[in-house]
Amino acid sequence: MDALEILREASRRIYENVKDLPGTDLAAGDFGRGAGGDISRNIDIVAEKTVLEYLEEAGFECVVLGEECGRVELSDNPSGYVIMDAIDGSANAVRGVPFFCSSLAFARGERLSSVTAGVITDLTGGQSYWATSGGGAFYEGKKIGVRHGDPIYKIVSVNTSGASRELLERLQPVFENNHTRHFGANALEMAMFARGLVDVLIDIRGKIRIQDIAAGYLIAREAGGLLLDEHMRPLDSDLSYETRISFVAAANRAMLDKTVPKI
Repeated sequence: MDALEILREASRRIYENVKDLPGTDLAAGDFGRGAGGDISRNIDIVAEKTVLEYLEEAGFECVVLGEECGRVELSDNPSGYVIMDAIDGSANAVRGVPFFCSSLAFARGERLSSVTAGVITDLTGGQSYWATSGGGAFYEGKKIGVRHGDPIYKIVSVNTSGASRELLERLQPVFENNHTRHFGANALEMAMFARGLVDVLIDIRGKIRIQDIAAGYLIAREAGGLLLDEHMRPLDSDLSYETRISFVAAANRAMLDKTVPKI
């Protein structure tokens, strides 16, 4: 099987293994801080174990870069990297808030721009988004694209979790002039952006990890989205655990300039 098929099957198995956990006592627990820096919950551990066991079963020669488990080398001669956030939106999952997902990506090299396949699965219902480099983006088998033109209601996702007062003041024009949202799972919001349900994404906190956005980066890009860093340059970075990213995304530069002219 190719990388996309591997990621899709791994995502399907995550859904099957965790679908009864959200909102229950079994979803929680404190297993210390994972490689990404957040506290690992039981639902995170179950999901990551599912992926690692499947990759070994399939004989997929790779290095895994996991949110909880860190770097796991499954081969002496890897074909690339599986970048895994097995549960994105863990707080939602533990509480039973129906907005969380799995995010799996495959990269040939050691930069975000080398991602060639990505799968995001909405774990509240099992629906999947996926993309391959140059092959377009899909939701449940149907090709998707970002929304162009002016929508009736412009939805802007702004992640302000843990934001400073200074940052909130910078973002004030965005709050005043748009319908703003943040649902609590960055990868799934990027997938919704790729599908045309969200018009602009803003996360300039300097806190996003590669595991959070690797799959969403490719899906959004293949859907025609413009993804830029905090300096308004094409989004890219290394795959290091120390790396933290800020980014903005929109269907095009005109939409972005109208939404975030002063930040």
